[in-house]
Amino acid sequence: MTEAEDRKPQSDEARSGYDGESTSEITSEFALPEGLAVHRTGGEAETTSEFAVPRGLDAPQVTSAEPEGSAFSRPSTYDARSAPAAFTPPTGMPTVSLAKDVPWQDRMRAMLRMPVTERPAPEHRPKAEDEGPAVPRVLDLTLRIGELLLAGGEGAEDVEAAMFAVCRSYGLDRCEPTVTFTLLSISYQPSLVEDPVTASRTVRRRGSDYTRLAAVFRLVDDLSDPETHLSLEDAYRRLAEIRRNRHPYPTWVLTSASGLLAGAASVLVGGGVLVFLAAAVGAMLGDRLAWLCAGRGLPEFYQFLVAAMPPAAIGVALTLAHVDVAASGVITGGLFALLPGRALVAGVQDGLTGFYITAAARLLEVMYFFVGIVVGVLVVLYVGVSLGAHLNPDAALVGAHRPVVQIVASMVLSLTFAVLLQQERSTVLAVTLNGGVAWVVYGAMRYAGEISPVASTAAAAGLVGLFGQLLSRYRFASALPYTTAAIGPLLPGSATYFGLLAIAQNEVDRGLVSLTKAAALAMAIAIGVNLGSEISRLFLRVSVEKRRAAKRTRGF
Repeated sequence: MTEAEDRKPQSDEARSGYDGESTSEITSEFALPEGLAVHRTGGEAETTSEFAVPRGLDAPQVTSAEPEGSAFSRPSTYDARSAPAAFTPPTGMPTVSLAKDVPWQDRMRAMLRMPVTERPAPEHRPKAEDEGPAVPRVLDLTLRIGELLLAGGEGAEDVEAAMFAVCRSYGLDRCEPTVTFTLLSISYQPSLVEDPVTASRTVRRRGSDYTRLAAVFRLVDDLSDPETHLSLEDAYRRLAEIRRNRHPYPTWVLTSASGLLAGAASVLVGGGVLVFLAAAVGAMLGDRLAWLCAGRGLPEFYQFLVAAMPPAAIGVALTLAHVDVAASGVITGGLFALLPGRALVAGVQDGLTGFYITAAARLLEVMYFFVGIVVGVLVVLYVGVSLGAHLNPDAALVGAHRPVVQIVASMVLSLTFAVLLQQERSTVLAVTLNGGVAWVVYGAMRYAGEISPVASTAAAAGLVGLFGQLLSRYRFASALPYTTAAIGPLLPGSATYFGLLAIAQNEVDRGLVSLTKAAALAMAIAIGVNLGSEISRLFLRVSVEKRRAAKRTRGF
């Protein structure tokens, strides 16, 4: 017998010792001693891990989709429907009392400004669907609604509040919307141990259609109403109708409104009938040229540049023809129709509410529009000065001796501005009166009280924001249709024109001073509107123990 054949039976006999049977010679140092019987379980290897459960200790077996011990497995005592609080703050949980009859904008804004762990859970409401709508479809509807609001010029905080309201109306309480200038995203996490669902949407086209904006607000209001059971399919159907709706005013009405706006602005700064006609014609020509550039696909920068040239050219032509007319009034009236007051107010509002990225992007957009206007007017002024046009930068455009005419002109300006913004006809009268009140306050402080124009503008804009917010809350609608057109008479058109004229005549220092004044007036308008809006919210019945707007960034 060979040596290999001699080892084989020994090995078989040694293996028989593991079963407690007859054993022969034991040669392995890891073999079990004789007489010690070990029961084998299921053919698996013997457990030797230091984390193994000791014998005699009965541990409850957890049935989970993932093996016990995984970092992503759900704890055995956790219930997603009745989860205990993770912790209790030292000062206790704040009491949140949200009045049911308060508009959804303020209720959602109050919850967005508090930490996620302190937000009240949404009340359960049965929907048309048996098992509730799918989470991705709810997020898609939310993003589409937010896209329309952001494209219409709504502030970032109001867009987030609307998106938050839509999600909560379908029972998605653990959602976090995020709004930037061109990107919308929302994340929903069903529970603390489940994976979040995230969706995003890019905003590529913008437009001023406040009728569509008001329709979207009504849709969100119906979704937030606990007595209105609006299914997901009905919400999609209404959203599609909103997108398909045509603008309320035809093109010729918009062109006529731009001419009336420029003419009213020229009368507001002291012009007569001839100035009114010249400014109106120049603004309508600029509007048609801008529409032509838009049809050719040119960016908005060049549209503003082209639209600013006809009013300036008509003013310079009248001066070269020695017509007894104030060319400054013609050019100033044309500028009023182009100044981006809507984007300026929205940008400053986003900055004051803590959305600094969106605010920086909006203000950068305003700067590009303003540079386009500057380039267009400067080109015409340089040509006019080189041809011998005697344009006087020291000419004062005031008309304090015509208060009634100025009030009427300010109301016409606000009315035409509302038409250009495609507002609903039911809001035109309110915003027209709001613009007239704004000019009365400004004129009383500026001319009668001899207060600085910046302070007078800020006070008038504050009243515009206050009345606009109160009117919007009364009608459960957006505040933009009641505020944007009303600030039209306060826009710094004359300061902008005189700054550009001084630069065209190589008086750069004087021109920069005038343009700085125009920028200060514009900031006063935006801050005043936002301050008036915040003051109006102090009278609303939204009771929260702590207002957490400051905690967004500083933590005070």
